[in-house]
Amino acid sequence: MDHINEITHIESVRLSDDGASVIIIDQTQLPNRTEYLTLSSAKDMWEAIYHLKVRGAPAIGICAGYGIYCLALQIRERNYDGFLRKFRENKNYLNSSRPTAVNLSWALNRMEQVVTGNSDKEITEILELLKEECMKIHQEDISMCRAISEYGLSLLKDGDGILTHCNAGPLATSRYGTGQGPLFLGKERGMNFRVYADETRPLLQGARLTSYELQKAGIDVTLICDNMASIVMKNGWIQACMVGCDRVAANGDVANKIGTSGVAILARYYGIPFYVLGPTSTIDMSCKTGNEIVIELREPEEIKGKFYSEPVALKEVKCYNPAFDVTDHSLITAIITEQGICRPPYTDSLAVLF
Repeated sequence: MDHINEITHIESVRLSDDGASVIIIDQTQLPNRTEYLTLSSAKDMWEAIYHLKVRGAPAIGICAGYGIYCLALQIRERNYDGFLRKFRENKNYLNSSRPTAVNLSWALNRMEQVVTGNSDKEITEILELLKEECMKIHQEDISMCRAISEYGLSLLKDGDGILTHCNAGPLATSRYGTGQGPLFLGKERGMNFRVYADETRPLLQGARLTSYELQKAGIDVTLICDNMASIVMKNGWIQACMVGCDRVAANGDVANKIGTSGVAILARYYGIPFYVLGPTSTIDMSCKTGNEIVIELREPEEIKGKFYSEPVALKEVKCYNPAFDVTDHSLITAIITEQGICRPPYTDSLAVLF
């Protein structure tokens, strides 16, 4: 079908014009300010990833690919062993910023393979190959988002009500996005959806980012608190739930932003399809079940003070602040990748992809 309403695509991560640094939209400043950051040092890149200035598994992977290339340009050692040693130092440092999102390690490992697979070449040649590889990672992500969006859109009907959690749109990926990609592609094709966006406590990615993207694209969006998901489902306003993912285990268990598993449990109770959308790069076949996924714990301040003019709890009150939870494979209707739609049993359908 021909596009009807071409929408403006947000470019959240790119290589600078001089090819020496990474340019990102600072997602912590949205929706009130659109600010771009230039990342040149390893410390800047680590902090941008850790503090969620760049976030979303695919966007983190793109940023990591560009970032490790820019750091490789700064390595002074011109002999291969010295270059590789410093490259791996930078790689391990960046990889420590977000342990749960598999795209980070995936992209860094892919860039390292360029170095280790070309040990017979001059450093200048290796640097050129690294540049080609990081740009390839970005272009593949654009194609991947389009393919995921196509498959996801095939599961929706014009006028459907969709519940989202966290943010898996253009800011978190490239172009259309993953979890919200079908909504943008459908809008281009003249389809109209009613989207209910969970605010996604405590960092409010649904409120600050998803509702921002959807509103800017002219898509009907209603912002709800996380604890309102049940009532909008009970009211019959939701025909499908669509979320992204940060890591998928071999059995189909999925790690995604904290609160995702609760949405899946509610969707099962109300008989609503629960779809997970993400690239095959987020599937970790070496991880047998979700029990093996390391869950990142974050600072209490994000719960007690962030986004508030005054703290909402006493300083001495303890907080438990996991960044992710794991949704059991039994609650997931389908996992949608750029290679197709996987359905239970996931031990079989995911294995086919590899």
